[in-house]
Amino acid sequence: MSAAASPSTAAAHELPLAARRLGHAGLLPFVFGAALVWLVRDDAHPYATLAMSAYAAVVVSFLGGIHWGLAFRHDEPPLALLAWGVLPSLVAWVAVMMPPSAGLVVHGTMLAACYAVDRRIYAAEGVARWLTLRFRLSAVAALSCFVAAAGT
Repeated sequence: MSAAASPSTAAAHELPLAARRLGHAGLLPFVFGAALVWLVRDDAHPYATLAMSAYAAVVVSFLGGIHWGLAFRHDEPPLALLAWGVLPSLVAWVAVMMPPSAGLVVHGTMLAACYAVDRRIYAAEGVARWLTLRFRLSAVAALSCFVAAAGT
């Protein structure tokens, strides 16, 4: 690590290159989806917002599912890991059925909430080195949801 690199930056670079690349590639539907909501014709607008909401729901569900994976590492999994593993999917499911102006705000809020929970859980589970990447991905994804919601 160079003297100019911060520990958090160094930790992010220690992650597998494939994980970093795939994580960033996973932002493409968020960024392009948010742009499409603002750019498409009125007749295509419902499809753009549904696509954005559905993708956000998949990602929020994935973030919850990580907690089940962490729980599997325990002989007696903590109930909190199992419960949190399910909650994001339930919230995302409801958000997909909401009008996009509200549902996309719920998705953005859940992405931020998932990160906030993960800041505490990842450290306790010994996977804190993923937090820098998780922050970057969550920030762009949540912002994209909020930008898309503003375009509805």
